[in-house]
Amino acid sequence: MSQMKQAFLVEIGTEELPPKALKGLSQAFADGILSGLREAELEFDGLKVYAAPRRLAVMLESLQCQQADKVVEKKGPAKKAAFDAEGNPTKALLGFMRGSGAELSDLVEVETDKGAWMAFNQEVKGQAAEELLPEIVRQSLAKLPIPKRMRWGSSDVEFVRPVHWVLMLLGNDVVPAEILGHQTSNTTRGHRFHAPQAIEIAKPSDYINTLCTQGYVQADFATRADMIRLQVEAAAKAEGGVAQIDEDLLEEVTALNEWPQAIVGDFDDLFLSVPQEALVSAMKGHQKYFHMLDADGKLMAKFITISNIESSNPASVKSGNERVIRPRLSDAKFFWDQDLKNPLDDFLPRLKTVVFQQQLGTLLDKVDRMENLSVKIGRLLGEDAALCERAAHLSKCDLMSEMVGEFPELQGVMGRYYAEAQNENPAVSEALDAQYQPRFAGDELPASGVAQALAIADKLDTITGIYGIGQVPTGDKDPFALRRAALGMLRIMIEKSLDLDLVELIEAGLQQHDGVKMTDELVMDIYDFIVSRLKAYFADQGISAEQFEAVRFCQPRQPLDFAKRIEAVQRFSSMEEAESLSAANKRISNLLKKVEGDVSADVNVGLFVEAAEENLYQELQALQDKVAGLIENRDYIAAIGEMSSIRNTVDRFFDEVMVMAEDEAVRNNRLALLQQIYQLFLQVADISRL
Repeated sequence: MSQMKQAFLVEIGTEELPPKALKGLSQAFADGILSGLREAELEFDGLKVYAAPRRLAVMLESLQCQQADKVVEKKGPAKKAAFDAEGNPTKALLGFMRGSGAELSDLVEVETDKGAWMAFNQEVKGQAAEELLPEIVRQSLAKLPIPKRMRWGSSDVEFVRPVHWVLMLLGNDVVPAEILGHQTSNTTRGHRFHAPQAIEIAKPSDYINTLCTQGYVQADFATRADMIRLQVEAAAKAEGGVAQIDEDLLEEVTALNEWPQAIVGDFDDLFLSVPQEALVSAMKGHQKYFHMLDADGKLMAKFITISNIESSNPASVKSGNERVIRPRLSDAKFFWDQDLKNPLDDFLPRLKTVVFQQQLGTLLDKVDRMENLSVKIGRLLGEDAALCERAAHLSKCDLMSEMVGEFPELQGVMGRYYAEAQNENPAVSEALDAQYQPRFAGDELPASGVAQALAIADKLDTITGIYGIGQVPTGDKDPFALRRAALGMLRIMIEKSLDLDLVELIEAGLQQHDGVKMTDELVMDIYDFIVSRLKAYFADQGISAEQFEAVRFCQPRQPLDFAKRIEAVQRFSSMEEAESLSAANKRISNLLKKVEGDVSADVNVGLFVEAAEENLYQELQALQDKVAGLIENRDYIAAIGEMSSIRNTVDRFFDEVMVMAEDEAVRNNRLALLQQIYQLFLQVADISRL
């Protein structure tokens, strides 16, 4: 290997890997190799990660084939311990020389903050990449996030799935090694059925093309996903429909297929009497099928399956999949028909048999609490209390239905269908589904007031109850998804412009839990936990951490009020006065912190010495009167715009006035004046934090 840089390729060939873990495993494999290369100080120009059902592969472009030579300083004994009184080497120094293979003349004196030390600068020759790569690959494989490793045959080797081959090339040459019980080679394997024989890879850059043309395998995950997407869309279009491609399903199907081929199948129209979400759940969850909608947005009696084989008889594959899906759809229809035999109210007593949380009681207990909260929140929103109570009363009934028992992801959705079937008020039916919104980031929010009241009540009950019994989320442990519930609740209040007092709601939530003792500290702990979710929420909208903290310091009780203040602070930050006023407020804040005891809020005009004091006071009085109404109406943008007009007067004050005057009365009077400025801005935010 005479060239200084070569392409490198490693591929681990296995039995079918767990589809949901495939992308994570492939990225972790690449990350481990990158970490090893950094440690070995080997540079490269580019990296590509490949992942298919039966292989993990990493390719590096222009990998440095030899480590650079370097000089390593070996530190010996301190100079005073290295030589005796006659200047001869001590045993300590002689031992260091023997261990380092150095002569006395090779040693150098090094000055440190702890005195002089003897050292030896040893030249270390760089190793060849070929010698280092096997261990780098082994270490990366050993660190893969595999919950349970398996062994196969009589081997002691352990991996996520049995390994059948290991390909490892540097340039045109095999990197010789034993990895996971296999000798490395320049051969891979193709598709299990189309090309099971060994396929030789001449050089790393041939890998993808050779596998495609000879092996019927597309090893690039993203390319394979694009192939599936295009095939599914084209297949649906040919049937006069529009493909519905769920990204999680697409990823899973991509991880299941090496050579994807889309095939359209049909099912009986009679199944279309079942709610389409149930049919879709059966197709996606059990069979990994894609569905399609017609021009009216209605589910078509067709599905698209991805076959991992280029069949010479696609009609046979089609009929086979149709045979498999029919029992699944029959089950969904049976569940639907059975559930419709009983009104939703009949499911309610069964909730007593399901524990929500040991200390917080059953799901029926939760429903009772939600009824009280929904009515309270509904009244604050001006909604009909009876509708809010009815929605909460039926909110969890569908959890006991046959359909949701089989397809848990349909909770709420089926509640809506069952409520519609028994002619409940449309606001109630809608709320049963919308109570779980937003289900994920970016999901839509409950539209009606009844639905909003129920959604907030559900989330509030969970947060106050679980937090109240001390089960605070830690790290990535959040079994009751309190963080998601908190953010969902905040989004509803902010984006639907609901003027609700969060502290008041937390107190109402805690009062519903008999086993929780409400204290002011607990209320504020829950408030802080909920509001902390806004940091990332606003960061996604371009709000800086400093802008967020400036508002958070004021602890606005209403999330909607919090959002309005954030908007004002963001606008203020872009104004030319912002930097000067923020610095002035920071200076004021620091001065006030140094004062022992409370600073008086009263200013005595008779104690003014400088004209700058008088001017600042007069302008401040006029400004306070001007912004009072704006603050009351929460027009913070206009208020902070008016406040910014004081900038020049504040700057002049600091230029001309010595705040910490020797005369105590004058000093305190000036501090009181500054306190009023600080409090003025604090009606919007603590701009000293910007």
